[in-house]
Amino acid sequence: MKNDQIAECFEQLADLLEIHGANPFRVRAYRNAARTISATADSLSELAATGFDLTELPGIGKDLAHQIQEIVSTGEHAQLEELKTRIPAGVLDMLRIPGVGPKKVSVFFNELHLTSLPELKAAAEAGRLAELRGFGRKTEQSILQNIDAATSAASRISIAEAMAACDVIVSDLSRLPGVTQAVAAGSCRRRRETCGDLDILATSDDPSVPMNSLAKHSLVKEVLQQGDTRQRVRLHSGVEMDLRVVPAESFGAALQYFTGSREHNVVVRGRAKELGLKVNEYGVFRGDLAIAGRTEEDVYAAVGLPWIAPELRENRREFEWADAGCLPELVSLEDIQGDLHLHTTASDGMAGIEEMALAAKARNLRYIAITDHSKRVSMANGLDSDRLRAHWDHIREVRDRVSGIQILCGIECDILEDATLDLPDDVLAEADWVIAVLHYGLRQPRAQIMKRLMCAVTNPHVDIIGHPTGRLVGRREGADVNMLELLRAAADNRVMMEINAHPKRLDLDDISAAAAKDLGIPIVISTDSHSVTGFDVLQFGIGQARRAGLTKDDVANTKPLKEFLTLLKSD
Repeated sequence: MKNDQIAECFEQLADLLEIHGANPFRVRAYRNAARTISATADSLSELAATGFDLTELPGIGKDLAHQIQEIVSTGEHAQLEELKTRIPAGVLDMLRIPGVGPKKVSVFFNELHLTSLPELKAAAEAGRLAELRGFGRKTEQSILQNIDAATSAASRISIAEAMAACDVIVSDLSRLPGVTQAVAAGSCRRRRETCGDLDILATSDDPSVPMNSLAKHSLVKEVLQQGDTRQRVRLHSGVEMDLRVVPAESFGAALQYFTGSREHNVVVRGRAKELGLKVNEYGVFRGDLAIAGRTEEDVYAAVGLPWIAPELRENRREFEWADAGCLPELVSLEDIQGDLHLHTTASDGMAGIEEMALAAKARNLRYIAITDHSKRVSMANGLDSDRLRAHWDHIREVRDRVSGIQILCGIECDILEDATLDLPDDVLAEADWVIAVLHYGLRQPRAQIMKRLMCAVTNPHVDIIGHPTGRLVGRREGADVNMLELLRAAADNRVMMEINAHPKRLDLDDISAAAAKDLGIPIVISTDSHSVTGFDVLQFGIGQARRAGLTKDDVANTKPLKEFLTLLKSD
């Protein structure tokens, strides 16, 4: 089983136990275990098979280690399966309702004996929820307004869709009279690869100004809920967005709180408590006295921490780095000097070599690699040896007449299902830059997938493994890759690893990219652009790299071309 599947077992178990009214410390232990497992690059299945002591993992005691072993060996968790027989699946569906967590669901299930979203809707329409202690009419109406969306909840949207919507709305709100600040928060600000909903914060003397504007915005389909300072809307795309209008003196505290993640904020609140302070969305308080809140920097400083970049706020290593005074200076878009994964009309691109070079130059890039497909990708007009050599001749002609940018002769070479490369070594030896990739046979068993990847990593002419798992975010699971084995082999063979910046790929993921950094493997952030506008996706690869804690020094294509070329194993 993959780590995310094991983690999901513990997340579900925590939800079901909380609904069942279990000890909160026990529930928290399972949630912490899920977080640890999700953030572990090593395959727990393989660690368990080798006899590794799982209790060496943070927060994993003997009992949890035994349960991980159970999941790995049987594919199930006995207690989870038993709880599923006692708590109907429709009860868990209630957790999809905005603002409804396990505690509220526990009340619906244990006190009203509701077991599905339709039953919950009927109870809300009958006024039964408002009669519950701690609920009231306002909460009931909120649940009723949002329950239909939960019933037909769409999957999470990509970071590209999330940022596009947030950027437009933030820009429009910022121009309103009386609105002094407007920013995106939540998982979008942390640059998670997908977002479940969107969060916007604003400051204004009159909260009705931004809320009235948002209600009429062209991206907004309907207003779901509106109070004095908070508004929830549904966009035409189906995703929901919260707008919170906060006073200027609380803006930094609200931004820190609503950016999250929840796990990060738990640690911040714990540190505040140790100092006799309280942190919430309104500020940092000593008793009733507010001592910080206007800026995020002030909030973090009040609890003895430096400001932490949003992309790092997942309670992985950011507090360890902060305490040691070595928070990384994260890579930025402006650091990138070259794009090393581009396609042209020679295969399935939409622009010629010179067009792509000039478009890259216009974005202040210093060098590019043209990497059209090899022949296996026949649907993309992939190149055989003869066509590829002629293509490289054409690239050299363009290189001679286009100034201000260097152009490398590259190839995106398929790793075939039989663990050979799609082009012969004598051809690959002529390339400036060789990307090896998996496109086909992604459902092959792990042993064969790894045989294929090792064939590429050990080839003397392969410079980098591109989009290493072949996944498509939210649409296609990647190949079953033993990532640590691949990364160690890459480190041993001086092979780089790609973060493919296209928001549908973002492959490597952030956990694997962090593991690559730990092994000293140079990362290349590439766009995989098929058109002159394709360079625009670079920002999403940067976000993924920042989530992995990568600095400018960790990313090979931040270096000038001459220095970059010294990193190639053929150098």
